[in-house]
Amino acid sequence: MSVNLNKGQQISLSKSDGGELTAVRMGLGWQAAQRKGFLAKLAGPREIDLDASALLFAGGQLADVVFFQHLVSDDGSVRHLGDNLTGGAGAGADDEVVLVDLGRVPAHIDQIVFTVNSFTGQTFAEVQNAFCRLVDETNGQELARYTLSGGGTSTAQIMAKLYRAGRGWELKAIGEPASGRTFQDLLPVISGHL
Repeated sequence: MSVNLNKGQQISLSKSDGGELTAVRMGLGWQAAQRKGFLAKLAGPREIDLDASALLFAGGQLADVVFFQHLVSDDGSVRHLGDNLTGGAGAGADDEVVLVDLGRVPAHIDQIVFTVNSFTGQTFAEVQNAFCRLVDETNGQELARYTLSGGGTSTAQIMAKLYRAGRGWELKAIGEPASGRTFQDLLPVISGHL
């Protein structure tokens, strides 16, 4: 059963049978909003390049990052499956995917923060059907979904974070709008969520 996350909501990532998750997928999907006006409708939607990133933190310090220019973490536990430059057709499929092998994440990594940036600089008012979701990679079950809603003037979003809790991991929806074309632009805002 999937949970629709609200800003600040936390969920445990334990399986219903009491076991712990071993691998998760963070999926990002979106499509460009239709332009308004007669000529704009003829031209069709504008291409929008959203980028998913996963930032790995150890004791509040950035230890590694996985994004479109660095597709695999140094330890191999986090992988980005590639950059999508235009988004989807609105069918709800993942346009960008970050895979996390939780069993391989080094013990010193205590948080993984997921971000979304509009690399081409459009605001979220120009994006529709945008979502971020967490899926149990072993069985394909969607665990949680966070919807980018309300448009607005932001060009980035600190979506959610995985963090260690006891022996397992938990997910916290952050949903913090921000501005920036890359994850580096978001580091000052992210620090407030560690």
